[in-house]
Formats: sequence, C-alpha cells, structure tokens
Amino acid sequence: MYRWQSKIALLIILFIIIFSLGLTRAEADSKTDEEVAAFLSRLFVCRDRSLVEQNKKNMEDFYLPGLPSSEAALRHEVDSSTYVNTWAQKRGMHITKATSEIRIVRIKFSTDIAKVSFVQSLKLSYVYDDRNLPEQSMGIGTRHAVVLKKMGARWFVSSEWYLDPLEENPNLIPESVDGYAPAKVPRPGLSLGRHYNRQRAVAYANKYAGIAWGAGNNHRYNPRYLDYTGKGGDCTNFASQVIGDIKEGGGLRMSQGWRYYYPKGGSQSWVQTDAFKNFLIRSGYGTVIANGHYSDLLKPSKKYAHGAISRLMPGDLIAYVMKGDVDHFSIVVDFDDNGYPLVNSHTADRYRVPFDLGWDKHTKYILIHMKD
Repeated sequence: MYRWQSKIALLIILFIIIFSLGLTRAEADSKTDEEVAAFLSRLFVCRDRSLVEQNKKNMEDFYLPGLPSSEAALRHEVDSSTYVNTWAQKRGMHITKATSEIRIVRIKFSTDIAKVSFVQSLKLSYVYDDRNLPEQSMGIGTRHAVVLKKMGARWFVSSEWYLDPLEENPNLIPESVDGYAPAKVPRPGLSLGRHYNRQRAVAYANKYAGIAWGAGNNHRYNPRYLDYTGKGGDCTNFASQVIGDIKEGGGLRMSQGWRYYYPKGGSQSWVQTDAFKNFLIRSGYGTVIANGHYSDLLKPSKKYAHGAISRLMPGDLIAYVMKGDVDHFSIVVDFDDNGYPLVNSHTADRYRVPFDLGWDKHTKYILIHMKD
C-alpha cells in the first residue's frame, strides 16, 4: 500500500511540475504574442503615415537592410504608396488619411522566427483639390502572411506576402478625361424592381464586403456560401450573390445553369468570370452599356453627353478585362460627392472604392446595366 501511495504522490508531484512548466510556457507564449502584436501595430501606424506623407523613412527601421526578402517587402510598400498617390493626383485628388486595423489569425514561433497570418482593414480618405467637397473615404481589406525575425530585443520584417491590388506601375495610370463632369449627371433613385431589387443588392454588397473597412457583418463573408479566395478568387461568386441571393440580395432567379448548390458551391457561370459575363448578356439579365478603355468610357460622345460611365446605376456591374479575358467583377454601390463611381468587391475586399483604382491603361471595362 505504501509503495502504491508513493507512486501516486510521485505522479502528483510530476503532474504539478509539468503543469507549472506548461503555465510558464503559456505565459511566455502569451508575452511573445503580445510583443508581435505590438510590433505589427507600430509597423502599420508607420506604414499608414508613410502612405500619406510618401516618406519611406517612417518604415525603414522595421526592415533588415541586406536581406533581399526584407528589402523586397519594404520596396513593395514604397511602390504601393507611389501608385496610390499618383493615381489620386491624376484624378485631381490627394490622400488625406490612412488608418489600418489588423486582426491576427495565427502565430507560429520557431526559435527567433515568428510566422504570422493576419488581415488588414485599411481606411483611405481623400479630397478633391479644386472642389469644395467633403472628405471621401474608402475601405480596402487584405490578407497577409509575414515572417518576422527577432534580433536582440527587436522584431523585424523578414518577408511578407499579400494580395495587393495597389502595386501597379504608376506610369501606366491613364490620365483624367477632359470634359468629364460626373457631378452634373442627374441620377434616379434606386428602384425595387419587378425582377431585380437594387436596394437590397447594394445593401448586400455593403454588408458582405469582407475585411474592407466600412463593411458590415463583423467583416465576415456570408456563411451560406463557400469562399473561393483560395480557389482562383471570390469576386464572381460575390457578384452572383449580390444579384441573386434570394434572402438579402437582388433576388434574380437562378436559371440556365447559373445557380448555387447549397452547400456544395456554385456552377461555372456562378463563379467563373467569363462564364458569368456571358450568362448575364445571354439571359437578358444584363445589357452592355459600353466597353473599352478608361478614356473610352469617360469621354463625352453624341450618345453619352457625360460619357458612358454616367449611365451606371447602383446595383450595376463592371467587368475588368485583361488580355482579352474577364479578370474581375465589381458591383457599383454609389458615387462619391464628385459623382465618381464607387464599387465593392471580393479578392481583394473593397468597400466604396473608385472603380479604376488598382488598374492601368491596358485594362478594358465592360459596363453592365442590370435590368430591373
């Protein structure tokens, strides 16, 4: 009996020791998690300031000179800042504020390395230079994977990846179009429609715009649908939801192979860009207002005194064509105070973003009016 009691006592002691070690390790992990979170918070404050001020010195202390992957990550941020500010300048605007919120999804430690997955919700604000208009704001959401390296008591960015729609060649941004005066265009109110409910379609696009600043639903997609982000992109799946969701969206009836099979997923014309575009036109659900490059759609013509772009309404769609193929879809949700079309989308997540931000002069646009 004594030997049995001794074994039990020994097991209890060992358990207490192991449990105590576990607590110590958990406390250490918690402390390290807090360090990483604090580092990322400081990093994004500096990134936001650099985006507005266009001064990379605000960010340099967070990167490792001489390490190619770290230098590439810094260069990526500088290039993004250059693109955004050049685009704004060509549209007669300037960026006034940038504010990011980040949410850490996962941290994995290995010696002096931390691999972190997180999402960023960026709020960008701008004003028009020559118009007495209120400050406008847009939201962009991105998913990040970053490798941090600890040297001494400090963390640094070793490498980073994220799907960034704003790292384009600033030299390829098309110029603004002479004679384009969007603010002068009268726009009708949103119709409920016999077949297509524009009000609900726009509300759906705003609610489920994902991790972009300004989106609803606690920055989550609609859980009734699969997320195709890792399967080639979720933009078309989202556009289909906006116009077709029967409970909250535009309510267009599924037909001709365009349908979602709950909970398995969508058909080809529901999730694939070219197939979706072809379905919209073939079915009669949508009609093409015009297609062409940026300048083609904004310049005044006999048919469109304020440019074809002026015929868009909230609830309409824009297809983005690269090298002959539809590459992306967005949903028109509104117009800013200067009358510039604003869109929502997935992959990347966007909320009330000017329709051409992130695209260049080689992009063609198909403006699709949805029949009410």
